[in-house]
Amino acid sequence: MKPFGILLIVATAAFPAFQLFAHQNVPDQIALFSQYLGLAALILMAWAQILSTRSPGIELIFGGLDRIYVLHKWAGVSAMAAILLHDTIDAEMRGLGRETALNEIAETLGEISLYGLLILVVLSVATFVPYHLWKWTHKAMGALFAAGSFHFFFIMKPFAMSDPAGLYTGAFCIAGLAAYIWMLLPDHLRPSTRYSVTELEETGGALAITLTPVGKPLKANPGQFGVLRFADSRISEPHPFSFSKITNDGSLGVTVKPLGDFTTRLGASLEVGCDVRIQGPFGRFRFSGKSPEVWIAGGIGVTPFLTWAQALDVDHAPVDFFYCAKSRKDAPHLDKLEALATSKANLNLHLMFSSENRRLSADAISEVSTCDLSQAKVSVCGPVSLRNSLQDGLRRFGVGPRRFHYEEFEFRTGIGLKSLAGWLVERGKRSGIQDTVTANSRH
Repeated sequence: MKPFGILLIVATAAFPAFQLFAHQNVPDQIALFSQYLGLAALILMAWAQILSTRSPGIELIFGGLDRIYVLHKWAGVSAMAAILLHDTIDAEMRGLGRETALNEIAETLGEISLYGLLILVVLSVATFVPYHLWKWTHKAMGALFAAGSFHFFFIMKPFAMSDPAGLYTGAFCIAGLAAYIWMLLPDHLRPSTRYSVTELEETGGALAITLTPVGKPLKANPGQFGVLRFADSRISEPHPFSFSKITNDGSLGVTVKPLGDFTTRLGASLEVGCDVRIQGPFGRFRFSGKSPEVWIAGGIGVTPFLTWAQALDVDHAPVDFFYCAKSRKDAPHLDKLEALATSKANLNLHLMFSSENRRLSADAISEVSTCDLSQAKVSVCGPVSLRNSLQDGLRRFGVGPRRFHYEEFEFRTGIGLKSLAGWLVERGKRSGIQDTVTANSRH
């Protein structure tokens, strides 16, 4: 994600502190700090709603949509932390006047918003929750944000809504509510491009779907993806897919592997002629064309690289493409990639099939790569375990974070508690081993 986008959110959430503490006539600074936390939480929740809209141009500010979803998650988690602190610290300020019935309703809605958001945030970051329930929690969060906004507008506070702090935070609440209402609209009412399924082909245990535009086509770049809704199938739920084919006449291709409930049902119900609505294109996963590159695909992660390979010019710097799969029969689009590698001298295809005891590692890449890894750009699309392993291993060969690129295909992620627990367990094991070694050395 782009640093500017992160700084923008941090700056807008921090700005009310300056507005509040400019008030010289507030003696209870602790309560005033709690008031600020409440304002910051509303601003962060508003950003979370705005980031979820997939609005045109939003990627220019924050980066690819995959990174925006990560930022959306952390905006929500940060907002929840601010709300909990706001509630824990005494925010009640004396001498503001007598409460009315509207003030009391606002206080009650604030409490409902607090505990409701706490429950929904926990459910949202719990990756074991089924997708349809997870999606419902996100819609319910918007309703609780609306309750929190009502709380802000009508509670008693040390400033008027016409003051800078009131106008500023109120504007964010309105923007967040507008984004929430936009996301409540049915998918068919949001901007999308109509396509039709014209071909279905089995490849490597996956289903390659060719889509022909009905009217004006999308202008997609290699490596991008769209959010597809198969309107005529039994499951019309929108879902993101990378484009595996982009043609000059506007036709697109996506490749679906049955890895979960949605993709399994889709493959069983889809037919030629099915109406498809595509939102997008999205994503900033692109090759530069200026320096030697290493592409690494794991299984169905081959799809964006297929469009890269198709667009690869003959005068492009050399590319080493490592394709990992269980076997040849489990490798989607293998025949097309081999044909491309044969026709393009600068595309070096390296097949890593586990059935042939060929497993990818940083050392294996270094041994066969035709370029200097310290000067190459490395792009990875595949399982998180493969990505993490290679990112750690390739550091030894001079591949730093700026030259290691990947796309977050797991839009649903936790907050790192599992990784933290694993790290603590590993530290405990190492500590135990060290204690044993020390004890043995004393004897």
